[in-house]
Amino acid sequence: MEAGDLSFPSGPPADTYGLTYGIFFLLGAGYLVPWNAFITAIDYFELLYPSRHIDYVFSIVYMVPSLICISLITFFGRRISATLRVNAGLVMFIIMLIVVPVMGAVFIKNAKGTEVTYIITVFAAALNGIADALVQGSIVGSASELPPRFMQAVMSGGAASGVLVSILRLISRAVMPQSQSGIEASAYLYFIVSTLIMIACIICYNLVDKLPVMKYYNKLKISNLDSKNSIHESTYLLESGSLSQENQSPSKIQAPTDFEAAKDAHETQGTLSQVSLKHVWMKVGWLAVSLCFIYVVTLSIFPGHITEDLHSSYFGDWYAIILALAYNLFDLIGKFLGGSSRFMILNKAFAVGGSFARVLFYLLFYLCLHGPNFFQSDAVVIISTSLLGLTNGYLTTILLIIAPKSVPLEEAEVTAFLMVMFLVVGLAAGSVLEWVWVL
Repeated sequence: MEAGDLSFPSGPPADTYGLTYGIFFLLGAGYLVPWNAFITAIDYFELLYPSRHIDYVFSIVYMVPSLICISLITFFGRRISATLRVNAGLVMFIIMLIVVPVMGAVFIKNAKGTEVTYIITVFAAALNGIADALVQGSIVGSASELPPRFMQAVMSGGAASGVLVSILRLISRAVMPQSQSGIEASAYLYFIVSTLIMIACIICYNLVDKLPVMKYYNKLKISNLDSKNSIHESTYLLESGSLSQENQSPSKIQAPTDFEAAKDAHETQGTLSQVSLKHVWMKVGWLAVSLCFIYVVTLSIFPGHITEDLHSSYFGDWYAIILALAYNLFDLIGKFLGGSSRFMILNKAFAVGGSFARVLFYLLFYLCLHGPNFFQSDAVVIISTSLLGLTNGYLTTILLIIAPKSVPLEEAEVTAFLMVMFLVVGLAAGSVLEWVWVL
């Protein structure tokens, strides 16, 4: 079928073999794999730089550049095509994931890092934060224009990356000696696996727009922008707390004669530049603030406080690994539940209220650190960490589904960028507040 004559009279095409879903899942994992590799290889970095609070440093130098970059894109750089942003970000990921282990193997001797290698490592983490902003904003923006299950795929992929590196850490800890060579080999494993995932992401991202599902929704967006026909305002529009799907099977989408040319022109001009941020903010402001608050709470507790300050006489050095796995596993479960039609609660009041109720985790983890013996028990700490992950994953997914579906289709992408910007604000603020546990 010719691109210019692409139409689906019976509605959206089937996602054959779940290929489109799978690619968005992989891309969701991709933009968080480098971050998870850095924080999971913490044993390696603590071995090289024992006098530094490396967990806390990584959080700040990763999140703050990411925030600056996503803000610049949202306000000033929206004419840059998503293809360029994503490919540039993925290439940056690969370079930094290669630089750190190569530097360790060539320039660091006897597990003694120097001031220069420390600065390079911190700089690599900062560049990964910039790459995260380039990739994450664009991927979430693309998913926001599709049915909710694709946003769930992106969110679940991100959580799965945390589970993957936690499992790799458990395996490496179990089979490799806890000597200098064993810790180095474990770290190199994380970075090698992460690099391979990044390469797969580049290949898949540059193929996904050729799939029928993506062609259909890209065509719908272009048709809507050209015609401004109200029937195409949103493929899935949130109304009174539920998703209305009356428009998911339009009889026939009228699109530009040359679809590929129109798509290229659309990317050059930028959908986002045609939408007022102020207008979008009036619709989703509270949702954005709620998403920000979720990550203020989460990042001010995990990973620094949990992996560095909580200890167990029973689990010993395994404790931080177990807690990280518990968080990541339940974050993944929460994101699957948030995108499941059975457990999805698309109610704005519920999402906002639940987000702010997470402030109670501060009290809970304070008791885990300074409270009675009951709260300091391994079982209570593990359950608390699991609940932190579960609520983080579930509410994040709900908010990122609700927000783009609360606006017309042509505003969905800029809404996604705004939400991601506030998510990163929360990450950055949480990474700074994390230092309170040190003080």
